[in-house]
Formats: sequence, C-alpha cells, structure tokens
Amino acid sequence: MDTVLEAQGLHKRYGERVAVQAVSLQVRAGELVALLGPNGAGKSSTVGMVSGLLRPDAGQVRVAGAALDQATDSAKRRIGLVPQEIALFEDLSARTNLQVLGGLYGLDRASATARADALLAWVGLSERAKDKPAHFSGGMKRRLNIAGALMHDPDLILLDEPTAGVDPHSRNAIFELLEQLKRQGKALIYTTHYMEEAERLADRIVIIDHGQVVAEGRLPELLAQLPVAQTLSLQLSAPPDVAALRALPGVLSLRCEGLQLQVGLSNLDLAAAGLLQALAGCGVQQVHSARASLEDVFLSLTGRALRDGEMR
Repeated sequence: MDTVLEAQGLHKRYGERVAVQAVSLQVRAGELVALLGPNGAGKSSTVGMVSGLLRPDAGQVRVAGAALDQATDSAKRRIGLVPQEIALFEDLSARTNLQVLGGLYGLDRASATARADALLAWVGLSERAKDKPAHFSGGMKRRLNIAGALMHDPDLILLDEPTAGVDPHSRNAIFELLEQLKRQGKALIYTTHYMEEAERLADRIVIIDHGQVVAEGRLPELLAQLPVAQTLSLQLSAPPDVAALRALPGVLSLRCEGLQLQVGLSNLDLAAAGLLQALAGCGVQQVHSARASLEDVFLSLTGRALRDGEMR
C-alpha cells in the first residue's frame, strides 16, 4: 500500500509546556489508524499539526508525498477533517451546506451540487437533502459532518471522535461508512474515547501519553506485550493450596482473598490440567474468564482509563 501520511519528529510546545515530543506517524492507503491517549496526552495537538491547522515547532508532515506547509495549499487539499464539534450551518439545508463547502474547496456550482447529491445518497440522507440540520438527530448530523469533509475527495481523512453522542444504530452506520472509505483506498486517522471502537475498526493503533508515542502496532502485537493473556476469577467453597497454584506452568500472577481466587495466565491451555488438579478439592462454585483487551494494554502503559482519564 502507498503511504499517504508521513509525519516525522513532530514537536509542539505551548510556553513552557511540551505538548508533543518527537511524534512520528505513518498511514497507508486503505488503512485506519486509531490515535489513542488520555486527556491532555497530545492527541489534539498532533491532529492539529497533521491537518495543517497548527505549525509544528519541529518535524515535518507529508501528505501523498507533498510537504504540508502553511505557505502552500497543495497538501492541505488532500486532507479532510471531521471535527468533534458539528461543523454545519444549522439554518441551511443539508444540500446547501455541502454546496457551500464544495465552493470553499474550489468546486464550481454544478460540480458541488453533483458531489453533494452523491454524498447525501452515500450517507443515507438523500430524502433529507432539503431539510435543515437544526431538525436532524445527532447521528444524522454526524453523517452530514463526515460528508462535508469529503466534498473535495481527499486522500487523508482525520476523524476526531466522529461517534460522540450518537446511539448504537447511528454508530454502526458510521462504522459502515468508514469501512467503505477504507475499501476506496482512503487513509484514515481516528480518535475515540471508546476502546471497543478502536478494537473493531483499527488496522493499527498508536497510543500517546505525555506527548510521546508509547506504543504502536496491530492489536495482536500490542496484546502480546502484556505478560498476562487471560485472567480467571473463581469462587471456591474451600481454600486452595496457593503455593501449589503459584508453581504451575503458565501461572503468572495469583491473588487469593478468602474464597475468591484470581489467576493471571500466560496460556490457559498450558495451565488448564494443573489448575483442575490443584483445585479438585476446593469446590469451584463459579468461574469467570476474561481475555486481555486493548483496555488492559492502555492501562498498563498509561496508568489511566481512556474514557475518563482517571488514574488506575
């Protein structure tokens, strides 16, 4: 796949505060990269520099091979930005909103109208083309927001929490649109506070904390960095032999509080037979199994949850 975005060594400082330090990103055609980080980690500044809205203090951004410089528009015209805030004129019709945006991108009226109608059909809003966004649901506004960023057919699309505040049905509709964009060969950067969205959509995941990239890769690669691949939580009726359990192959961690047992495993298949034997006389009442997730990776790297930014 061709590289659409290449950002190298981006730095951004606000006064004495370093917001972004040596961040490098690469996104290929047909690829969605999820950019994750706690609040204040540097995501917004990174997206701002990649979009051309912020000038980096150091580093360079290239889009489809063209250097992104505030003195020129050639690279910027290859970028579509879907902001978290709804960027629509509430009192203009959906079609007129897109026509206006098309004009700003340099399309003539006929081309803007044709492109607007095609995008309205694509996002499922053809029947509402003459209606004003002021009367739209949150999900409809989000879809129109995405359509607006595509009026000039950009190569790179930056989506800042595009599902914020929408219902599950609308969220799934947006997911389908993004999958179609990938199949069309578009390169996408996606920020979200919902870990399950990144797990579902992302080809690669980049985690930023304190302005630096702390992890990057496909989900299986990130999960492989965790020593614990699976956790078993058991309710027993008799106390176990903790020492015997700790000695079992595949057991990485163990916590026993009364008759509540939690076992961290590197490999369930490796440990299963030994666990069954060691717990044979303990009267297992309940068992809950959970595989390691992206949330576990994020917590281990940042010490904070993605959605609320609280220390864990």
